[in-house]
Amino acid sequence: MNHQPIDDSTQTISWISYILHLIVAVSAVIPGAQMGPALLVVALIIDLVKKGDAPGWEATHFSYRIRTVIWAALLYLVTAPLFLLMFFPGWLAWVAISIWFLYRIVLGMVRLNGQRPVMD
Repeated sequence: MNHQPIDDSTQTISWISYILHLIVAVSAVIPGAQMGPALLVVALIIDLVKKGDAPGWEATHFSYRIRTVIWAALLYLVTAPLFLLMFFPGWLAWVAISIWFLYRIVLGMVRLNGQRPVMD
């Protein structure tokens, strides 16, 4: 496999961002352990600011995390009214979204560890 040179600084930033995302994702699926959107906003800002510094395959990870956060936020917003109508369907929807979010973060971490791009 033809690997491009690795930029340790962007890879370190990528790992920090993934770890922040992972903390949020794990806490989202554990009742009462929500770390809140603050960590997610910090990770999103890191990704938005540093995305342009990432070379080649590493840049795919920044885009992937940004898209994941945007989709998760949209899905949470769209399903929020379910909580007003009936709690259980809203809770089920949020659990499903949280598991999907956790899956995407773990997948990205595995791909980063293997120094491979991540695609949707």
